[in-house]
Amino acid sequence: MSRRAARPTSCPCGHPEPYEKCCGRLHRGEAAAGSPEELMRSRYSAFAVRDEAYLLRTWHPRTRPPRVEFDPALRWVGLDIEETGEGTAFHTTGTVTFRARYTDGGRPEVLHEHSRFERLDGAWVYVDGRFIA
Repeated sequence: MSRRAARPTSCPCGHPEPYEKCCGRLHRGEAAAGSPEELMRSRYSAFAVRDEAYLLRTWHPRTRPPRVEFDPALRWVGLDIEETGEGTAFHTTGTVTFRARYTDGGRPEVLHEHSRFERLDGAWVYVDGRFIA
């Protein structure tokens, strides 16, 4: 099991609320309000604080890996949501296109992805993502 990163005081997802009142409450088990963007933000924060249990719990069972490996050289430093699609109370699928900024051994990098989400038993879960060059 990977060692967890220190809990931030502000939320890594980019919202102004403190981590504990923003994504931290979701990581502790509180239900998400209901959008793929909220789930995407909370999953980004889970990568930032290395919360493997939350990532696995919010991954669709048909695409979920057996575990999540955290590279100790990576530091997640920012998230920009570019576009969301569907994902309202009237949808069972949704998408989020985002840029996640990180450093790898101190070198700045960007992960650009179009992610797909589905409702499963009433809750949004991450299905998969397609990298964008």
